[in-house]
Amino acid sequence: MFLRRMLWSGLPRSLSTVQATARIEPRAVDKSSDDKSSESLSHPDYFGVHKLFTVEDLFKARVHLGHKEGTLNDNMKGYLYGSRLGHCVIDLDKTAEHLRMALNIAAHIAFRDGIILFFNRNALNAHQVEKTAKECGEYAHTRYWRGGVFTNAKVQFGAVTRLPDLCIFFNTMNNVLDMHTAVRDAAKMNIPTIGIVDTNCNPNLITYPVPGNDDTPVAIELYCKLFKSAILLGKEKRKEQIARGVVL
Repeated sequence: MFLRRMLWSGLPRSLSTVQATARIEPRAVDKSSDDKSSESLSHPDYFGVHKLFTVEDLFKARVHLGHKEGTLNDNMKGYLYGSRLGHCVIDLDKTAEHLRMALNIAAHIAFRDGIILFFNRNALNAHQVEKTAKECGEYAHTRYWRGGVFTNAKVQFGAVTRLPDLCIFFNTMNNVLDMHTAVRDAAKMNIPTIGIVDTNCNPNLITYPVPGNDDTPVAIELYCKLFKSAILLGKEKRKEQIARGVVL
């Protein structure tokens, strides 16, 4: 009993009575790099994409031309300017607002070294979309989309596959009636999407919808030119920041 008391008496009564012999000083964190890397998020137009086009450019590319009134999707009524000769006319002021936002998002994804995947189901514009993706160092899919490529990628490819960080749809429909399968797959996997939505499309599943003509080649050519410029601006800005020693 006496020996037990001696053993217990040598121990501290509580942890609060123990005084630390060594104190760990907090390491100073250099916030300058973090501030520089987050500077792009606080700037309204960090990459200068707002001046890439004007409303007149959209008009000349026939972006305002929609489908017939009978095919109008109810969710697209808020983007209309009116109708003429039985065809819907898209409000280009709203198109310009949404397109500038979409270009800014694409530039930010490229700035952070994200993977961007272009989509198009119109065979008439397939070559243009593939060419654009190649020129800006990204990827394109212009053929039939097999369901489950995003949602069941491990089984489809037999290994863990990195999914894209952004999907850009130049055409959100498989045909006149059915939505592109990849739109639903991307929504299920929480992958951000940018989509050119014509008057017969449903924009609800698109993260950043851009109301506009998705059929005319001259309109698709303008979209490709703008997104290519935005992505290259983001990548160029990334190179500049890395050269300055900023950790992204």
